[in-house]
Amino acid sequence: MGGRPSVVNDDLIRAARDMLPRPEYSVASIAKLLGGSPGTLYNHIPDLAELRAGRAHPALEPSQDS
Repeated sequence: MGGRPSVVNDDLIRAARDMLPRPEYSVASIAKLLGGSPGTLYNHIPDLAELRAGRAHPALEPSQDS
């Protein structure tokens, strides 16, 4: 396929998802820190708005077993 290679990988998405619930980081600052754009984060993290609001997806919450 043609087109520009993606800068996004699983580690970048994981790092962004970890930072999104923290109010001291804006979406733009997270994107800049990780070497992408805010649009890239919105495109690759469908639940970004929920993460920003602190409502992470239940499947991604740490287990209470530890």
